[in-house]
Amino acid sequence: MSNHPLNLTLRFLLELVALGAIAYWGWTQNDGVWRWVAVLGLPLIAAALWVTFRVPGDQERMAESFRAMAPGVDGALPAQSAPGRVAVAVPGVVRLAIEAIFFGGAVWLLALAGQPRPALLFGIIIVLHYAASYDRIRWLLSRT
Repeated sequence: MSNHPLNLTLRFLLELVALGAIAYWGWTQNDGVWRWVAVLGLPLIAAALWVTFRVPGDQERMAESFRAMAPGVDGALPAQSAPGRVAVAVPGVVRLAIEAIFFGGAVWLLALAGQPRPALLFGIIIVLHYAASYDRIRWLLSRT
């Protein structure tokens, strides 16, 4: 279920909302030039960490599901220069911890920014997404 294109689309949207929540918190906590530094800098740092620490093979599993749903459009999907290579390879449990900190932190920051109801809704959707992604969690936990 985790590699279904709709679930992957939801995951991407959750990532964007998390980055937006981080930026929103930065906006509400600062004034002047620091406001802009926080709005632009904090999400960039979070996104850089998100894409740097990966489990080899995770991205390929996701891309394969899109290829299976749309045969004959391989040219539309970016080719991996070296399958399985990542910037910093980490075990699956470390990746899950990074994801928990990223999404949990975004929920927490949204609540701290004075938006408890959207934070709660966002948190519930994240939990439902990970419940539907039980097979990816199992796969990640098997990667040491």
